[in-house]
Amino acid sequence: MCGIVGRINFTGDSVDSQLLSNAAASLQHRGPDAVGFWNKDGCGLAHTRLSIHDLTEAGSQPMISSDKRYICVFNGEIYNYKQLKKQLLSNNICWRGESDTEVLVEGWSAWGVELLDKIDGMFAFVIWDRHEKKIFAARDRMGEKPFYYHSNINQFGFSSRPKQLFTIFPGLSSEYSEQAIRLFLESGYIPAPNSIYRQIKKLPAAHYLIMDKMGIKIKRYWDFRKIEPDMAWRKRNEDDLLDELDEILTQSVSDRMSSDVPLGAFLSGGIDSTLMVALMQKQLSSPVKTFTIGFDVKQYDESGHANAVAKHLHTEHYCEQLNVNQLLDLMPDFLQNYDEPFFDSAAFPTMAVSRLAKKHVTVSITGDGGDELFGGYHYYQIAKVMGYFYSLPKWSRNLTSKIVGKIPKHNFKLLSAALKEENSARAFAFSRSIAKDFQDVVSKDILQSTKSLKDLFERQAKGFPNSLHSSEEGMRLDMLYTLNDDYLQKTDVASMAFSLESRAPMLSREAIEWSLKLPINWKLKRGVSKYLLRQLSYRYVPRSIMDRPKRGFGVPIDNWLRNDLSAWAEDKVNDSQNFQGLPLNQQSVKELFQLHKSGVRNVHPLLWAILMLLEFNSKNNN
Repeated sequence: MCGIVGRINFTGDSVDSQLLSNAAASLQHRGPDAVGFWNKDGCGLAHTRLSIHDLTEAGSQPMISSDKRYICVFNGEIYNYKQLKKQLLSNNICWRGESDTEVLVEGWSAWGVELLDKIDGMFAFVIWDRHEKKIFAARDRMGEKPFYYHSNINQFGFSSRPKQLFTIFPGLSSEYSEQAIRLFLESGYIPAPNSIYRQIKKLPAAHYLIMDKMGIKIKRYWDFRKIEPDMAWRKRNEDDLLDELDEILTQSVSDRMSSDVPLGAFLSGGIDSTLMVALMQKQLSSPVKTFTIGFDVKQYDESGHANAVAKHLHTEHYCEQLNVNQLLDLMPDFLQNYDEPFFDSAAFPTMAVSRLAKKHVTVSITGDGGDELFGGYHYYQIAKVMGYFYSLPKWSRNLTSKIVGKIPKHNFKLLSAALKEENSARAFAFSRSIAKDFQDVVSKDILQSTKSLKDLFERQAKGFPNSLHSSEEGMRLDMLYTLNDDYLQKTDVASMAFSLESRAPMLSREAIEWSLKLPINWKLKRGVSKYLLRQLSYRYVPRSIMDRPKRGFGVPIDNWLRNDLSAWAEDKVNDSQNFQGLPLNQQSVKELFQLHKSGVRNVHPLLWAILMLLEFNSKNNN
């Protein structure tokens, strides 16, 4: 896990070494162990290293291929690099060390783009072709590792985070993308290829780009969207399916336990993290180091469940109890590291558990991806019900919407609004949206000139198999956007703020493709979410420990905004300076804040997103 940054001038003009050094210095939290540079012939590359494999100088970057043609900088891990190295042994390569980076650059030299189909890993990497004066960049299949870039006719720049691009491109416009702002205020995150800045883009997951002096080309290299559920699996024996899933996840966990530095795991006590720890523990002779954060607010505290799991699995467990003020003390770290507006308040406990874990390990296993792959979120149960209504004639659905809308409860009014949407994808976007019926906070001009989250989801869903159930459609939309641009970014930024590498075994290619072939009856069954994964967890931990309501890794933002953060929030929404350059209606925002404070309606998701945008704007303009 590392930080990468670079600039290529296709005119051949030299890259400013000091600017490159300054950019690398601001990424050293991602790689505190070493800094390396390459700066020749208009190509300037920098790498900050968090040493995981081959801790010697032989693993340093930027790394040059044995034929001296290719220069590589790489952020992430290639889990099957030892197998790939065996395939390359017949190429007469003079190997220098045992790092996955060396396998990556030699694999590119041997196979070119075909390398991407062979890799199992999380990655964002760049390879400069010294002969053809061409840059190649790629991002992993699910977007675990970030990749931001700026390009124009004669230049290309990239970084693990957006702010370094302003260092290596002095004068680069910091004008905001109105499309990004709209999507952020509807979803709570900024979907790729957008970034908050108009002139900076994100390379989407499972895509690569090639650029030379003739221009830039971007292409998808792997596509899960069209994988069909295997209907024959509906009647398969449950134990056989569990055996297959157990084998796949055990191998994935094993692959992600490869490390030359201490390794542990986040443990919330939920199904995903518990299963990952159980699969780690069965492969080790010593106790797994596990980490969790407890809160003094009972409804958000999962430490008791995590402790019960740790005791049953005999892990070496570390738990840190925090109060509200201690969690809020992380606000400066949050604002410094999340250098785009970021809504997900679970970033605070994720930063806290990363800080705790870093005291003991350098790599931590997570359960990220289990909900999207196997049907964990309550939204999928809602989508399942909505799917029934969308199987009815439009007139019948409209009649139902009218009847439901007359029920004097807010949730029924939202259901009524969802049923008015043209299709199930748009209805799912409405259910996932944090804006719901508060569109008036954004200026009308922006609403007319930009695309909505509904538009985005609808366009993607048109490419899905027709056989998908509406809840499966929702899971795939979450895999494309919510998982990628919210949850995985949250984990990456929070862990790297403390120089900790996080790994997600659920997101191996084999696990993803297997889960997408699994029919919906094995995911949502008789009102039970994540059915098959839950049954697998029972093989390792008793039902009495596992069977409890899903909470998620949240914090009491709704209460904070009425109490501990009320004065801070009021200052933000009342200061017109914070709204400069933003397409927001300040009066509507004030009314939204007062509505939340009154307790009449809990609107903290949208309110928190607005406050994060205002805080970002205030910091960006100073």
